[in-house]
Amino acid sequence: MRHIKLKLKRPKIRKKSKLFQLSIPFKLITKLDWYIIKKFLGTYIFSIILIISIAVVFDFNENMDKMMDHNAPWKAIIFDYYMNFIPYFANLFSQLFVFISVIFFTTKLAEHSEIIAMFSSGVSFKRILRPYMISAGIIALATYGMGAYVIPRSSTKRLEFTEKYIRRQQTNFASNVQLEVGKGVIAYIENYQREEKTGMNFSLDQFNGKKLVSHLTASSISYDSTYTKKNRWTIHHYMIRQLVGMREKITHGEKKTMIINMQPTDILIVKGQEQELKTPELKRYIIRQKERGFANIQSFELEYYRRYAIPFAAFILTLIGASLSSRKTKGGMGLSLGIGLALSFSYILFQSLSSSFAINGNFPPMIAVWIPNIIYAFIAFFVYKEGPK
Repeated sequence: MRHIKLKLKRPKIRKKSKLFQLSIPFKLITKLDWYIIKKFLGTYIFSIILIISIAVVFDFNENMDKMMDHNAPWKAIIFDYYMNFIPYFANLFSQLFVFISVIFFTTKLAEHSEIIAMFSSGVSFKRILRPYMISAGIIALATYGMGAYVIPRSSTKRLEFTEKYIRRQQTNFASNVQLEVGKGVIAYIENYQREEKTGMNFSLDQFNGKKLVSHLTASSISYDSTYTKKNRWTIHHYMIRQLVGMREKITHGEKKTMIINMQPTDILIVKGQEQELKTPELKRYIIRQKERGFANIQSFELEYYRRYAIPFAAFILTLIGASLSSRKTKGGMGLSLGIGLALSFSYILFQSLSSSFAINGNFPPMIAVWIPNIIYAFIAFFVYKEGPK
């Protein structure tokens, strides 16, 4: 009998393309990254809920008597005040929540020897920081978006409620207001009422160089809030004197609508007004007031630069927190959390002091806002260099 030999062919193994092979090492987010990101953001949200709950209880306990004395309805207390108080408070102290979150969950990782396991597998400390920075970037973008566009609109209702039911000491009038509303155009209002948006004894002078070419006087002026475009005013019982050479033309009237380059917020600056403006509106307001020669706009400039400085602080404080708490120490979480809280509160205190210097000591607002970030950036660099390698 003949033996038939069967030759089995080995299946061909297709080689993976070079493009696929090269793409694997450059994978941006791994399972380790997702693990740390979820821990970071989860702890961040939990700390916000915990601390804000305590803040709401203390705030209500402090202002309850004033609200009840002024007959504040519960609907307004909940929806107009506290529903707008919570995002404002969370965004204001965002850097504190970031620091506490990083210290808390990183210390837990160190206690469970998870960071040691990462180092043992060949992952460097610099590589471990990648998901930390990604999480800080997400928080920074959210903080900027909230502070620049969302909170300014919600602050309007919150401040109106505060003025009506809690503080009730807001300045509602201004006297002898003089504004440059255009090139060579000067407006004057003897008395202005904020609530009615009405001024008494109004005048508008137009100059050509040093020569007066037009003089308008009116018994009263009121802002038209119903008009879709801004800067529309109505004057009552007016008289216009136009000077052309040696001739004078006089016009009388009972009522007239005009477009004047000024708004009620330009006439009377009230406390907290800068919080109600979106970032583009705030920038335009600062430029307009500087062109008119206004000097008392430090609070507006501080608010504008703070909206950029606070999100940037998330990266600095994340680096400090991760570097401090990544070591496994005998003191456990208590020591790291204590150091973290001390640094975060000192950052907030330093930021408040520098802002006070800008308002009361004529210190440049931009430098005053960024000085804490610059100093703590050096601290972060030093702590990072001394951290585990």
